Amino acid sequence: MENDLPNRLFTPSVFEDLKTVVDLQPDLLTKANAANYPLQDIELIIGCWGCPQLDEDILNRMPHLKAVIYTAGSVKEFATDEVFNRGITVTSGADTNALPVAEYTLAMILLSGKRVLELARRYTESRKYRPFEVEPARWGNHGLKVGIVGASRIGRRVIDLLAPFDIDVVFYDPFVQHGILDARPASLEHLLQTCDVVTLHAPEVPETFHIIDKDALSLMRDGATLINTARGSLVDTAALTAELETGRLHAVIDVTDPDPLPEDAPLFDAPNLVLTPHIAGSQGNELHRLGEAAYREVTRFIAGRPLLNQVKAEVLSHTA
Repeated sequence: MENDLPNRLFTPSVFEDLKTVVDLQPDLLTKANAANYPLQDIELIIGCWGCPQLDEDILNRMPHLKAVIYTAGSVKEFATDEVFNRGITVTSGADTNALPVAEYTLAMILLSGKRVLELARRYTESRKYRPFEVEPARWGNHGLKVGIVGASRIGRRVIDLLAPFDIDVVFYDPFVQHGILDARPASLEHLLQTCDVVTLHAPEVPETFHIIDKDALSLMRDGATLINTARGSLVDTAALTAELETGRLHAVIDVTDPDPLPEDAPLFDAPNLVLTPHIAGSQGNELHRLGEAAYREVTRFIAGRPLLNQVKAEVLSHTA
């Protein structure tokens, strides 16, 4: 956890409220100081990025630990099987963090459908007014077809955010029953072949490694856009780079494999690409939303009330 992260997560008023319900340790618990940190009396951890892995050794030093209120998304990096075996409660800020990712995705879908990203680049490069032709039927968001790969928290948020628009939404997710979402289910192959925009929201599990590979990319329609705000490993980076170099597809990529990319990565030079440095999730003032959600979970836990975002061990195999 970065030294200034508590100040970035909590507004002054929320931080003062937090101090009235728990006795906060003066120093942060980090990966760097975990070996020497005084843990004997710890009952509750409020964690975030950089939380040390809670393995058997460190848990043995925290005999009174009852809960980990995690302000960020996936708990897989720190929550070992031993945490759940000991009956320690774990919560996550994944639901809260899903909103800015879904908002980023919505913005990129609409900009992609309107061809804003592509045409802005062409205009600045040529400095000429509309020195290009765009197929009318593929220009605009009226009747745009969007494919959601992974009806996760974020995927479902994207579906909800798309509801007011005249956009046709389909989704692929083998773990979701048909009929429970306001979108039509489709096979991955059909989705790739028919959608103008394909956006990835599946978890990083063995089954999703390179789910978008050379063959999958070859199925996508000419001029289609791929958006990835999930995990870099879902996409074969070399295959995507090669496909973009043909000029056939467009992409908006916020996460890469590896992440971050080395400075000499060919993907940086690929055409038809918007590449952002892993910013879709909570940033800046959006972090306050995570802190507020964590404070609510802390107060509910202390009061013995049901938690809003508790994580169960059995769902980790197919969730982020």
